[in-house]
Amino acid sequence: MSSSRDDFGIAIRSALLQRGAATKFSLISLIVLASIIFILDINNFTFTKPIRSIINDGIYRVSLVASTPTKVLPEAVESMRNFIDIKKENQRLKTELEIFRQKELNVEYLTNQNRNLKKILETEDKILKSNIILSKVLIDKSSPYLKSIIINRGSKSGVLKGLPVLDKENLVGKVVETNYLSSRVLLLNDLNSRIPVTFGGEGVQAILKGNGGTKPSLEYLPEDFIIEPDVDVFTSGKDGIFLPGSPIGKTTQDGEVKLFSDPNQLSFVTIDLSKQRKEVF
Repeated sequence: MSSSRDDFGIAIRSALLQRGAATKFSLISLIVLASIIFILDINNFTFTKPIRSIINDGIYRVSLVASTPTKVLPEAVESMRNFIDIKKENQRLKTELEIFRQKELNVEYLTNQNRNLKKILETEDKILKSNIILSKVLIDKSSPYLKSIIINRGSKSGVLKGLPVLDKENLVGKVVETNYLSSRVLLLNDLNSRIPVTFGGEGVQAILKGNGGTKPSLEYLPEDFIIEPDVDVFTSGKDGIFLPGSPIGKTTQDGEVKLFSDPNQLSFVTIDLSKQRKEVF
């Protein structure tokens, strides 16, 4: 067993000595080769110039390849850093753009609200000087033929059945049902609506009948009467409910009336308590 260990140790030392000898031989060989090239170069032997050129080119190219990572790596890192910065800046700009977009939508909404609230200011003097009540439309109850709205004024505010309901100065319907805090308004285009009207220079009398569409029709006209378009239509007051002269709309060639106020676009309406003559229904 001891003999085997000695043999193994001797083999390792022999290999190391051989490796050291080979290294020494390589170093001596390089020194000798360099010395020979140096002596030949000093004596200006012509065949040494091409050899020197080849060696120099090799050294230059090796140096270039060796130095390339030190140049490319910083540029690559800088490019990556710029890319990350640009991405962050792009995300920041997107966030700011979305914020501005939301602000723009808020401004649009507030503008529309302001426009609607101006209606309150426009009627403020009237409310102070008369019995006009301003009311907000809560629900638009619409079906193919039945057209009515629910408003936020009721008997507590003095609203009674039969009162005319106006959009600014234009008639849009009448109150047909009252609660303590709300009321239902039958619009002019409802199938059950019937309003006596007058129009034209001769004061033609007719009945404005709702048909469920956007344009109520004129009925009970004089025989063979031809309706001229763009003639203003007003309440006649013959029903004993509405005072005469409330504007409604303009005539069309089809015997219908284009309402001054679109019943589908009502936000605020007014009720004039002083215009009631008597309670109906």
